[in-house]
Amino acid sequence: MSNPVPPQVLPYKLNWTYAITIVLVHVLGLLAFVPYLFSWTAFVVFVVCIHIFGQGITIGYHRLLTHRSFKCPKWVERVFAILGICSMEDTPARWVTVHRMHHVHSDEIPDPHSPRVTFWWSHMGWLMFINRQTYSVASLEKFSKDLLRDPFYLRLETNPFKQFVYIAGQVPAFFLLGFGASFLFSSELPAAVQLGWSMVQWGVIMRVIAVWHITWSVNSLSHMFGYANYATGEDSRNNWLVALLSVGEGWHNNHHEDPSAASVQHRWWELDLSYYEIKFLELLGLASDVIPPRHRRQGHGVKRERQEVLPVAHPADETGISEDVLA
Repeated sequence: MSNPVPPQVLPYKLNWTYAITIVLVHVLGLLAFVPYLFSWTAFVVFVVCIHIFGQGITIGYHRLLTHRSFKCPKWVERVFAILGICSMEDTPARWVTVHRMHHVHSDEIPDPHSPRVTFWWSHMGWLMFINRQTYSVASLEKFSKDLLRDPFYLRLETNPFKQFVYIAGQVPAFFLLGFGASFLFSSELPAAVQLGWSMVQWGVIMRVIAVWHITWSVNSLSHMFGYANYATGEDSRNNWLVALLSVGEGWHNNHHEDPSAASVQHRWWELDLSYYEIKFLELLGLASDVIPPRHRRQGHGVKRERQEVLPVAHPADETGISEDVLA
């Protein structure tokens, strides 16, 4: 089945801010081939930061802010939100708006990023063109009213360029991290400068690119390839590769079956590290009201026959949040 692009995209109008940013960051990523900008220390930081900053999207933007699958103190929420902002995937309210809209219209024509258009469209093409609905005032008020009640998120929407304070601040922070760490092993200034710039290249630029493509793969690959535990009425799939890279998000059919749950692990081997981290926060007293999967809430398990597709009996629960949150 194929869909046209959402009507609000036509006539095509390039989103210059997004398009230039995406292209520029990828061009800067090519500097990773410059030997001067590589160090194994920076590469290790790159791998670790994919997880840390990626959880700003997975745990922060997605499971906390979009689906309200657990509660936490405001300062913890702010930390996750800032990590998400530093991943350069837009302001929290805009990200939440698009994702809630996706759940309501998943793989239908209004879906902002369905691969029924093309793979490229769902992966990143939808970001390149202005969709007159996704970031409209009406859509923000409809889908992210709960966030906009918070002055922190409202300030980011009234002046979206404020997010660049956090984004740009990463460059000196990572440079100084590498510059300072160098003096633990050597007092040579050139070595400190070299490690500082390699930290910027790998800890910021390459990490942003990696988190981008991991997140985008949930929109594209996890709606194209994999298996389905549930008949959800759209194309969501459980994709083990995306689940591995995104520490759980690739069990996407499970998520579309039960979007309000903090966990997407419905079979023992569908490991969801993000859920375990949320439970660890709960153990530390930094998370509460963690919503388990529906089959646990209802006191029964999921049948293990891999071929069986279980029907969804709750179509009203599309966004994974209660109506009183958006009221």
